[in-house]
Amino acid sequence: MTRTTWTLDRAATFIVGLALIAAGAIAFVWRVDIWTALPQRSDTAWATDLIATDWWPWAVGAASLCSLLLGLRWLWAHLPGRGIRELNLPGTGDQGRLRFDAKNAASTAADVFASLPSVRSAKGTVKRDRGQLVVDLRATVDPRADLSDLADSADQIIADLAHVMGRQDLYGRVHLVVKSGDSTIARVR
Repeated sequence: MTRTTWTLDRAATFIVGLALIAAGAIAFVWRVDIWTALPQRSDTAWATDLIATDWWPWAVGAASLCSLLLGLRWLWAHLPGRGIRELNLPGTGDQGRLRFDAKNAASTAADVFASLPSVRSAKGTVKRDRGQLVVDLRATVDPRADLSDLADSADQIIADLAHVMGRQDLYGRVHLVVKSGDSTIARVR
């Protein structure tokens, strides 16, 4: 998750939280019947004057458009599966006529990682993250696994994959989930 997406998530959570607090406060005020203590009349002439201005429809339209674009951007950032299926082979021009299956290459790297004695299962994908090409390995390991050995093995597997793919711009990210009984502990390297 990018920093922008995280910030938007926190802002949306804050707004929803405020709305829920306001709804709870209104429900409390209604239940306790504090409404009778409020003034019986209120002056809304300022709101009527504001709505009657010439610029009001344009301002509402612009705010609506901004809200729509912000909402679409937020939804786009949360779309799953931004994995890369194919990449150009080294030396291929912009036409991309020589390509290979990056998804299968990452899956093979995950299979090699899963063949280690302390790894229960592994899954691999290739993604673009902040403009970088990243191999993302996710593995479930035994609680007695030596994490430094697993880290060295993961580094070697990703280096081998970068060599096979012929990509010097390939980075690796390994997410380890340590299973111990019913609880899991996630570790990222």
